[in-house]
Amino acid sequence: MDKKYWVPALERAHDVLRLIAGEPGRLRLSDLCQRTAISKSTMFSLLQTMEELGWIEKDRADAYGLGGYLGWIGSVYFQQFDVIERFKQEAPAIMNEIGESVQLARLEGSEVVYLAKETAPNPVRVVSGPGSRFPAHATGLGKSLLAGLSEADWERLYPPGSPLLQLTPYTLMAREELRRQVEQAKRDGFACDEQEAVMGFCCVAAPIVQRGGDITGAISISMPLHEWERKKQAATGLASLLAGKLAYGGQ
Repeated sequence: MDKKYWVPALERAHDVLRLIAGEPGRLRLSDLCQRTAISKSTMFSLLQTMEELGWIEKDRADAYGLGGYLGWIGSVYFQQFDVIERFKQEAPAIMNEIGESVQLARLEGSEVVYLAKETAPNPVRVVSGPGSRFPAHATGLGKSLLAGLSEADWERLYPPGSPLLQLTPYTLMAREELRRQVEQAKRDGFACDEQEAVMGFCCVAAPIVQRGGDITGAISISMPLHEWERKKQAATGLASLLAGKLAYGGQ
């Protein structure tokens, strides 16, 4: 591997975490220094930082174990592999209640990638099966997912002056308006698109929010335009309900 951009401090932290994980509650600062050849002053700063971040914990004997934050990270890591299966278990009831298609998606760069779909038996439907991609700015799913971006990621994906792809006459074309709607989605806990991705169809989406606040996916319910006003409120509640069930610890 080319180590041109290697960060030695992260490598040291990795080595320390690996040792602590192998012997939780048994290693003190001096033990870790001896095992890694890291100086005492550097090790002290490293351990203090990791303890403050919740990566490690120190007991009364000054020995270290893994912290709660790493436990949460591990849970989220394994959860991503079963979220599709749990969607398949939960989504049919939502689809039957609302009578419209339900989708699960995640964000990849500036695109929404559909992971799973429970299709309603309607003669007219949006083509959004697993693997389909849409520009995030044109969908309710995307706006919900973009609400989880850091400021740095937002500027990287949507730098000032960057053009937004137009899919329909209703697609958002202004970066500032997209940002306003994403901020609104963050406050409301849901986002909509009205014929912004596909003419004749509207969608409401809710983010899958983990305990630490990270957004790891989103749920949407899409429907023909003529059903929008009648079903929008119910669909919003059901999308949020399913998103909560798929979040870590959801019931």
